[in-house]
Amino acid sequence: MKFLLGKKLNMTQIWDNDKVEPVTELEVGPCFVTQILFGKIQIGFDKLPKRKIKKSQVNTPYRFIKEFKTEESHKIGDQIDLSIFEEGEMVRVAGMSKGKGFQGGVKRHGFHGFGKSHGVKHGERRIGSIGSAWPQRVIKGRKMPGRMGSDRTTVKNLKIIKIDKENNRIFVKGAVPGIPGGYIEIKE
Repeated sequence: MKFLLGKKLNMTQIWDNDKVEPVTELEVGPCFVTQILFGKIQIGFDKLPKRKIKKSQVNTPYRFIKEFKTEESHKIGDQIDLSIFEEGEMVRVAGMSKGKGFQGGVKRHGFHGFGKSHGVKHGERRIGSIGSAWPQRVIKGRKMPGRMGSDRTTVKNLKIIKIDKENNRIFVKGAVPGIPGGYIEIKE
């Protein structure tokens, strides 16, 4: 299984056979093996400066650390770079989606609200009833207003359009979750 850690930079466009492709620019690798576990390895990306390393981080001085299942043999300190991927390959990219703060039911869950006539007064975007007389509590999982976004999101079947090995950049077709500068993981 191929995997890498990286950072989302920005969206741009690339000309491909007289056609414009919307692409997301990702800065990936090099990643370093920090731990070897049973059937898994832990890799780190974006090394911390010496002044920011805490005592508990001496063995893993990286900002972004993830574990992946693998059957290949690795040693601690091995480097994994973007040479494992090729142009035209399909990948999945996971990251944290943009946070949107506290939102109402209409925006968060797509509720329709009430009509704007026939006695409806100041309630067009309210969620309505949230339960019955029994069990006299709000049932867990009820769709209600609350914080939206900041969820782990995976986008599958993104095609690698271009690889820039000198600058450690991969350009994938389409959008990738998260803010520019947010950490992402790329899998085969």
